[in-house]
Amino acid sequence: MQDPWHSNYYEDKPQSEKPAKYWFSYRLNKFLEPIAIKQADGIISVSKAYIETLCKRYPGLKTVPQAVITFGAYAKDFERVQKNWNKFELPFEKKDGCTHLVYVGRGGSDMKDALILLFNGFRKGLNDQYELFSKLRFHFIGTSYAPAGKGIQTIMPIAIKMGISAYVEEQTDRIPYYQGIFTLLNADGLIVIGSNDVQYTASKVYPYILAEKPLLTLFHSESSAAKIIKECEAGEVFTLNDKGLVIEEISHELYLILSGKKKSTTNWSAFEQYSTKNLTEKQCELFNSVLDAGNLPNN
Repeated sequence: MQDPWHSNYYEDKPQSEKPAKYWFSYRLNKFLEPIAIKQADGIISVSKAYIETLCKRYPGLKTVPQAVITFGAYAKDFERVQKNWNKFELPFEKKDGCTHLVYVGRGGSDMKDALILLFNGFRKGLNDQYELFSKLRFHFIGTSYAPAGKGIQTIMPIAIKMGISAYVEEQTDRIPYYQGIFTLLNADGLIVIGSNDVQYTASKVYPYILAEKPLLTLFHSESSAAKIIKECEAGEVFTLNDKGLVIEEISHELYLILSGKKKSTTNWSAFEQYSTKNLTEKQCELFNSVLDAGNLPNN
């Protein structure tokens, strides 16, 4: 389970915040999920919360092998990008004299809380040290799953409402994986915005860590991505449950990035557990458990 299949998250949300074709997809997913899941002999998920939800819906799953295994971190992808550096183009204009913070990933109304915290921290910096903070630029890239040119912005409207649109750029069109890595490597700092959905996990957070840039993240306190970043000492984690004082802390973190005082300090020994090699071994262990449980020939 990479993402929730049948989810109730949007049921109590305004119509304007529901994804396109939500009425149809909600009912289709509700019908299809039990057909597939009830036949499962094992479950892999990127989030413990997803497994817990499935076990509540389908008690029979409690007896099948299951494991929480995220996507793995593959450093060789970064080597490939470095070797083919001239083949890529930045999806934003990198103006001289500015500090560019980049987020590559989806947007959505469920990320509103994280964005408001981030932008409030930035606005405080503008009020306190305008000359320095006015050189900061936020780039949100690939924020929609819609076809190219058809995406609806979900980040820029918040920036406009908060009066900071001059410092924010949102590109809804998604970009290829390797170009995404190239974009992260060209940033002065990286940001990851998380969902206010307790089950959500930013399972592709590893490229942000491997880029070795100053990293600022905002997640729900229960997010597994927050746990990973803290364990690896890879960046600053702010939780959506915090208010007030956290705005000052975000502002200070942005100040450190702007002034060049923030460096990447990842604990690579701790990060090794999330390598593709280690996580592939965990997948194989689960496969063997499924085979053993079903008394199937283990070959």
